[in-house]
Amino acid sequence: MATPDFVLALREKIGSAPLWLSGITAVVTRENGDVLLVRRADNGAWTPVTGIIDPGEQPAVAAAREVLEEADIVAEPMHLAWVHSIPEIVYANGDRSSYLDLTFRFRYVSGEPFPADGENSEAAWFALDALPPMSDEMHARLAHALDGVPEARFEF
Repeated sequence: MATPDFVLALREKIGSAPLWLSGITAVVTRENGDVLLVRRADNGAWTPVTGIIDPGEQPAVAAAREVLEEADIVAEPMHLAWVHSIPEIVYANGDRSSYLDLTFRFRYVSGEPFPADGENSEAAWFALDALPPMSDEMHARLAHALDGVPEARFEF
């Protein structure tokens, strides 16, 4: 995953010390109920689109930007579905970060899924009854974003 310039600048000053960052998850759905997922290039995991909010950026705007940058899809926010914190992550280089994640439900507007920026190796639509293996955390984000949607019936 590409590290934003503002995080790199902070790391120059604080080294690997813990950072508290704001992130987004964009759960994009089409009219037929399919959900957009990307396969991360760094670890091969399938996830909804995720990213870090830039300083001064509105969260929904950040989520729409990440969907376009990562999957070449134009989507518009429908609602904020879940706000939660993610326990500290220690990266391979020793950097430590915790995240406040804002999960949004988005509506597809246009585009064909494509791993546009190199952060992902694949981008594709999936029916909810045919999702690839995902972590419990990512299943929870989907469940919160799709709450109340009849076709959102899948196992954790």
